Amino acid sequence: MFIVNVEGAIYKNEKWLLIKRSEKEEHAGGSLSLVGGKVENEGNSTDVLERTLKREIAEEIGVEVSNLRYVNSSSFVTDAGISVVDIVFLCDHESGEAFAKSPDEVDSVFWMTTKQILENSTIPIYLKENIKLADKLVSTNEKTVVL
Repeated sequence: MFIVNVEGAIYKNEKWLLIKRSEKEEHAGGSLSLVGGKVENEGNSTDVLERTLKREIAEEIGVEVSNLRYVNSSSFVTDAGISVVDIVFLCDHESGEAFAKSPDEVDSVFWMTTKQILENSTIPIYLKENIKLADKLVSTNEKTVVL
C-alpha cells in the first residue's frame, strides 16, 4: 500500500513558492519543499488529486491556485518505512498572499527563481529536478501562441 501525496509548484512573477517544512513534521522536517499533502480516502470521488492539492495549499499557506498541470510522479520510502507515491502539479497563483498559515506544517515561505533554487546547496536534488521539469512546462507554455 502507498500513501498518495500531491505537491504544487506554484509559479508567479518568474518565481517559485517554496516552504520550509515545520520541524514538527515527521517526514523531512525543517527542509525546503513544495506545498502539498496526503490524499484522504473519500470513497468514490472525482478530481481527488486536484481538490486535495488546492485544499492543502489554502490550509497551509493561504493561497488559491488554478490551472493545475501534471509535472512529474515519483515514489519514495519515508524514514519511518512508509511507501509514498508523490505527484507534482504546476499551479498558477490565483489569489492570496502566501504566509505560514499552519505552523504545525510550515515554518516559513520563500519566493525563489529557478536559478536561486538550482544554485542552493541546501535544497534536495529531487526538488531541484521537479522545479526543472515545471520550469520547462512554463517555458513551453510561454512560447505557445493562442489564436
